[in-house]
Amino acid sequence: MDATESKSQPRPFSIKLWPPSQNTRQMLVVRVTDNLTTKSIFTQKYGSLSKEEAEENAKKIEDVAFATANEHYEKEPDGDGSSAVQLYAKECSKQILEVLKRGPSSKDDKEVLVSEEVSAPRDTMFDISKGARSFIEAKEAEETLEPLKEPGNSYTKICFSNRSFGLEAARVAEPILASIKNQLKEVDLSDFIAGRPEAEALEVMNIFSTALEGSILKSLNLSNNALGEKGVRAFGALLRSQSCLEELYLMNNGISEEAAEAVCELIPLTENLRVLQFHNNMTGDKGALAISKVVKRSPLLEDFRCSSTRVGSEGGVALSEALDTCTHLKKLDLRDNMFGVEAGVALSKALSKYAGLTEVYLSYLNLEDEGAMAIARALKESAPSLEVLDMAGNDITAEAAPIVAACIAEKQHLTKLNLAENELKDEGAIQISKVLEEGHLQLKEVDMSINSIRRAGARVLARVVVQKPEFKFLNIDGNFISDEGIDEVKEMFEKFPDRLGSFDENDPEGGDDEEESGEGEGDEHELETKLEKLEVDKEE
Repeated sequence: MDATESKSQPRPFSIKLWPPSQNTRQMLVVRVTDNLTTKSIFTQKYGSLSKEEAEENAKKIEDVAFATANEHYEKEPDGDGSSAVQLYAKECSKQILEVLKRGPSSKDDKEVLVSEEVSAPRDTMFDISKGARSFIEAKEAEETLEPLKEPGNSYTKICFSNRSFGLEAARVAEPILASIKNQLKEVDLSDFIAGRPEAEALEVMNIFSTALEGSILKSLNLSNNALGEKGVRAFGALLRSQSCLEELYLMNNGISEEAAEAVCELIPLTENLRVLQFHNNMTGDKGALAISKVVKRSPLLEDFRCSSTRVGSEGGVALSEALDTCTHLKKLDLRDNMFGVEAGVALSKALSKYAGLTEVYLSYLNLEDEGAMAIARALKESAPSLEVLDMAGNDITAEAAPIVAACIAEKQHLTKLNLAENELKDEGAIQISKVLEEGHLQLKEVDMSINSIRRAGARVLARVVVQKPEFKFLNIDGNFISDEGIDEVKEMFEKFPDRLGSFDENDPEGGDDEEESGEGEGDEHELETKLEKLEVDKEE
């Protein structure tokens, strides 16, 4: 395990307006204090507060506003947080006015005068992950973790992610965590040993594991810690003591074959497990055999992710057979592995049992036509509420298109369809476009980039999706669309240019020699006409 090396990679950059940093929250407290003490039309009308009383009220006001806005944000976590920021400011203003209306408290009044309409909820989440990634040493740990030592605190969730604990800081945390472990339900220790030497990192993990041993957790996140087998076993005391775990996250942990076997060994009780996520590990086929044992004894599993884990055909078959027992599955993500046709066919048998499946991510699995058709046939008869279908990069040709289209025809709740980087060509694109014409009113995104599509296929697909009331984005870049075809598509999206992807990688002169020198536009119109009444539900 080389924690330093694995943490040197820069994180993807994205802009999120929520949650605010601790500095931002403190600055808001200062501003609220000023509003309660300085001259304004409101303080002239209702009177101002002393600085001491204003500061006390300001902290409470900010707490209430943050809790209210954060609750709003958690209900829509995929947004950029702008609505939460607006609510945050609105709640602060509302509380300031209520406090001023009540006026200064009497000397005997020990209660802070915050609006009775919104009482401050007791904090249940203790989170030190905000701000830039950094080391945390003993002195800062003592100060930062002080709230966890308060008698009667109501924290049930802790997040230490993004702060790298050294040995002394871990020793500060140990008795504190031990004192509250019986009230904890969710523990996030992802990315908490970054940049530490292996020996120190392992000892830190041992300390945290011992401190939390015996807690009854519902969720445990150990992702982004370059665990390897040694790291998994360093958490052995904590893992062995868990009998009610519902969520386990082990992403980007360097989970090798040996580490996967350690996970299987150390977590024998998974009857309540609903979420199991392995992403970006080195699991391989033999590791997948171990993980499949965990899956097989997790009948309530609803969300399983085993993407980018170097699993081949043998491991893919084992995982697929294990998933056969997980009939409650709602989300399945197996992207970027080397399953091949045999594992794809095995997976189709499990998929046929998933009545509640809403999202399935099967891109870059080397399924080819045979595997893709087996999966499409299975999904056609199951998963009536499927919202996301991702089968990009699987060498799917026009030969499989009728079966894939027949499946899509049944998925009227579909919001996202990704068939990028296949070989559907015009024939396949038009067949799929035709089934999307009927219904599919919730469709938002379609990606058929890099599919050797020409003018005819692009035109039909664009005409269909642009009419969908909820549609947001079409990507058909990287194809062989003529300049005239691009102009036609852009004209269809004239009122919604932001809903059409770029054509930067399009090659208008691409394709095989026959098509390049062929009969041109007339042939494309003829192809479209021939496919107008194609029966997509028939199999040859």
